[in-house]
Amino acid sequence: MALLTHLLVCTFGMGSWVAINGLWVELPLLVAELPEGWFLPSYLTVIIQLANVGPLLITLLHHFRPGCLSEVPVIFAVLGVGTVACILFAFLWNVTSWVLSGQHSITFMVLTFFLALVDCTSSVTFLPFMSQLPAHYLTTFFVGEGLSGFLPALVALAQGSGLTTCVNVMETSYTTPSPNTTRTDTPQGDNSTPVSGLLGTTLSTGHLESRYLPANFRPWVFFLLLALMMTCCLVAFFLLQHYPRHWKTSTEELLPSQITLYSIRPLKEDLSLPGPVDSSQGQGHLEEKTAPHHPAHLIIIYVLVAFVNALTNGVLPSVQTYSCLSYGPVAYHLAATLSCMANPLVCFFSMFLPNRSLPFLGVLTVIGTGFGAYNMAMAVMSPCPLMQGHWSGEAIIVASWVLFTGCLSYVKVMLGVTLRDRSRSALLWCGAMVQLGSLFGALLMFPLVNVWQLFSSVDFCSLQCSV
Repeated sequence: MALLTHLLVCTFGMGSWVAINGLWVELPLLVAELPEGWFLPSYLTVIIQLANVGPLLITLLHHFRPGCLSEVPVIFAVLGVGTVACILFAFLWNVTSWVLSGQHSITFMVLTFFLALVDCTSSVTFLPFMSQLPAHYLTTFFVGEGLSGFLPALVALAQGSGLTTCVNVMETSYTTPSPNTTRTDTPQGDNSTPVSGLLGTTLSTGHLESRYLPANFRPWVFFLLLALMMTCCLVAFFLLQHYPRHWKTSTEELLPSQITLYSIRPLKEDLSLPGPVDSSQGQGHLEEKTAPHHPAHLIIIYVLVAFVNALTNGVLPSVQTYSCLSYGPVAYHLAATLSCMANPLVCFFSMFLPNRSLPFLGVLTVIGTGFGAYNMAMAVMSPCPLMQGHWSGEAIIVASWVLFTGCLSYVKVMLGVTLRDRSRSALLWCGAMVQLGSLFGALLMFPLVNVWQLFSSVDFCSLQCSV
């Protein structure tokens, strides 16, 4: 019975970010086929963060109109919209429109906004819903959230998206004919051959260019698989609502009637030390059971939540193409997919070796930020980063992305579990800080990438860097 509950919770958690994570792992192929090219990741980052209007409205509504919104229908609506959007993606992903003297993927961006609205809203609905279950199910939920990146990454690996090969392209140029020209045929090296005649001189030159290899299956198949994953999440949530809840014997649970999100205390109250509880409130306020955290510790936790998500959801994803593509398409492909796989593996690892020590999490955050700084430095140095053209450079950049994701994923899980033990509203504020940090990171990077263009891109096959 408990095993089935774990499975349902894991599948439910998978739906939180599976759609947007699916877009990220499909980027190596989308970058090649959509007109935005290398700018596409930064566009997606901003669009995703604009969708924070959803969790903002829900948070404000519960703060000023407590008890007026039930989370269960909101979750059903969110998962339904996500499933429909993924189906529409399968048929409309490559539709372009002429806007501002150029072709742009307007339909793709609009659908991305709706997917992001679904996933961002899950941060302030899924987590509070999980407070109804005992604490150990929250770690299972985070494992499922990690699988939202792992499963699309496996599909992308099978698809072989974005892989390229270098081909020799010959170009022919002509010069003005000369009265004294005689017809000759003289080789001038491996890559150029001038031919003179009455009509002028023909010069053939060759150079290498990237050509994308055909994927094993088209993006529309990939998006239909995403829709199937969203459908599984919807079914899992439905079963969680109707499944015999033997776990409700736990003293940590809420009463069955308390599905509606309760009033969220003002932040200054939620950060205060717990005081005596009026016994007349009964079990109806078990959800506000607090753990003995000092207010300063809670402030640090919320700051860490915002900072870590700013890096993982806003800052670094905007420059992943610049950080990795200079090392070649294989390095980019592996970095994008393996870093997504690292997330659920770390969440699973945290179930057996949890460590909620704030100093330890602070040190791990510094280590993860160090790997992120290396990734950012390589993006700034693009198209000629350190050890470009050597296998060790490719291995280091892939490992750096995996370790960056792994370290900060562990921090996010432990912070979430810590806040879950404090109160239900603490989980809601945790979700709000997740989105706030992500929004800040995206808004910070968009002008750097798209307006001031501080990062440079180049065709990998024609890249020539000095040793």
